[in-house]
Amino acid sequence: MFSSLAVRNYRIFASGQVVSLTGTWMQRVAQDWLVLNLSHNSGTAIGVTTGLQFAPVLFFGLYGGVIADRFPKRRILVVTQVAMGLLALTLGLLDLTGVAQLWQVYALAAGLGVASAFDMPARQAFVTELVGPSLLPNAVGLNSSAFNVARVLGPAVAGLMIASVGTSWVFLINAASFVAVITGLLLIHDDELFVGKPVARKKGAVREGLRYVRRRPDLIAITSLVGVVGMLGFNFQITSALMVKGLFHRGAESYGLISATYAFGSLLGALASARRGRPARRLVFIAAATYGLLEVVAALMPTYWTFFAVLVPFGFFTLTLSTAANTNVQLSVSPAMRGRVMALYLMVFMGGTPIGAPLVGWVAQVAGPRWSLIVGGVASIAAAVLAAAYLARKEQLKVEPHLLSRRPHVYVHSRTAQPVDENVLVS
Repeated sequence: MFSSLAVRNYRIFASGQVVSLTGTWMQRVAQDWLVLNLSHNSGTAIGVTTGLQFAPVLFFGLYGGVIADRFPKRRILVVTQVAMGLLALTLGLLDLTGVAQLWQVYALAAGLGVASAFDMPARQAFVTELVGPSLLPNAVGLNSSAFNVARVLGPAVAGLMIASVGTSWVFLINAASFVAVITGLLLIHDDELFVGKPVARKKGAVREGLRYVRRRPDLIAITSLVGVVGMLGFNFQITSALMVKGLFHRGAESYGLISATYAFGSLLGALASARRGRPARRLVFIAAATYGLLEVVAALMPTYWTFFAVLVPFGFFTLTLSTAANTNVQLSVSPAMRGRVMALYLMVFMGGTPIGAPLVGWVAQVAGPRWSLIVGGVASIAAAVLAAAYLARKEQLKVEPHLLSRRPHVYVHSRTAQPVDENVLVS
């Protein structure tokens, strides 16, 4: 489960990530709480903030992938981490001095989004350079584990801090946490990296990446699926704040506990992914459908504690889906295209949020937060079914459901006499 930690470079990188990401999750909770206070509990305002934070991924994400393929990824990450730390520091000082306004939070969220558009493709591709292809599935799982250790610690600490000293100190602590990841990046040994030949500067690099993906039905199916789930299903941060404060009438401590419990389930999913190794492609579709079902179940829970009870399996399948999709995409592309493919993948996955977040916030405000969860859940289930059907048709697979047998199952096999690799199976 922890084999990637034997690699010195990855061990240093992962340690810095735990510290920095804990601060980042603290800021996300505090930012949502600050927006609620500045906007008089407006779900639309939270949606707009989240949208602005992820909108730059739509506009700059592909160029971020070109930069990741062309320049040393460690250098890119140092620059983006410095930028993110300064943005957190600015928000903390504005809040501490009592002059923070909603438009300032919007502007800083958008700035964070620009930095993320260049940070995320480089970060995803850099993991392969740290450990090499053989350890990549394990490293992706451990990366997700580090991410979710932070999601457990960050919201819980943020909830306590908001209640005791306010939101401003949360932002300032997050700014300080970037020192850890920058220090880790500077300590990495270049001669131990698995670095491929950098892509030469040329016209049409973005179009080349798009053509590459267009020829791959598996990449189209997975990327489209996570795009829909990311747009309508992965807006739990918005809905949970509204559920806790507006529907269950509880404070910051309860919100922090909800976020931490959801993150704990995600951590279990990440650890299971690290142990699993390379996941079969069908797991992506199964996890997406299960995630959608659990989102609908969460929406129907009548009390705070019944809602709380669904969060561990909900979080588990959140990370099972995202880790299985990420690993399948990274391992199935050529090294020279990895930055651009991951940029497109992340652009669709994360960039759908600015489209979906205001919509989810609006649905929550007009019809109630339960309906925003139901919409996301139903959309996730439908997307899983359609993406699996598309891939089955493109790869000439025959699907035979046996739902009334002693052991209900769906058998998938090739229409031709050629054997089908396990990773082609879709359900």
